[in-house]
Amino acid sequence: MPLIVFPYSRLLWVRVAALLFTCVAFSVAAHGASLPHGGGMADWCIFCWAFSFACTLLVLLVEQFGLQARAPVSWNNFPITVACYATLLCLSASIIFPLYFLRNQSVYGEMRDYRIVSTVFSCLATVAYMGEVSLSKARPGEVAGYMATAPGLLKVCQTFVACIIFIMVSAPVSYDHHAALKWCLAVYCICFILSMAVVVLCVGECTGCLPIPFSKFLSVYGLLAVIMYLTATILWPVFQFDKKYQYRGQDSKLITVAVLTGLNFLLYLADLVYTARLVFVSA
Repeated sequence: MPLIVFPYSRLLWVRVAALLFTCVAFSVAAHGASLPHGGGMADWCIFCWAFSFACTLLVLLVEQFGLQARAPVSWNNFPITVACYATLLCLSASIIFPLYFLRNQSVYGEMRDYRIVSTVFSCLATVAYMGEVSLSKARPGEVAGYMATAPGLLKVCQTFVACIIFIMVSAPVSYDHHAALKWCLAVYCICFILSMAVVVLCVGECTGCLPIPFSKFLSVYGLLAVIMYLTATILWPVFQFDKKYQYRGQDSKLITVAVLTGLNFLLYLADLVYTARLVFVSA
């Protein structure tokens, strides 16, 4: 009779901890926190925890049953990509949930306790996923998948920040009153699509399908992305906050987009520097 062996490893137990923490976070929130529904921040937080839980459970099952070779993805890249996205998702939920459902909320008794428990376990899940990323990332001189390297992890962060920017500029629309702002939106879209394409190609083990060497594609794209984001970092605040072009919008969202644009510029710059130094060996 076949036995399932659970070998002791720090990575295994960190994943189990993340699985339990996310399970508690969304279960408690859904059961007794009395959250509003209808596509708002409550649904986003539940999605963050449930998605992270489902992906971690999938990774654990595949590895414990030894099905890595049968998986239709690169197992050198998939688990750490999931862990990195889960880190960012749980981090966003850990910030959004208390801001929207604890701060300045007149909730008492068990309802407030449930919300506090969800917040605490969301923070614990974030720490667990950070630990998984730290344990899984490539060490100097180690042969690993691209997503386990610093540029690969930066690609995940770039796409996540871009998604937040899209949400901020679309509700309400804040880019359609000047051509320069439409260019900024084009920068966000083009760079997001290409960064996500890199993630998909690496996880799907399809980098050989490109008409040029993957390393050359990364270098050229990285340089173009840095130049494009530099223009957006300059143009967005100028055409949003200069009195000659000022548009009456929600200043807090416009400032957030300006900050996130600068953050993504720094991420792409770091990505370019790492890519230039990285000696990538495909596993």
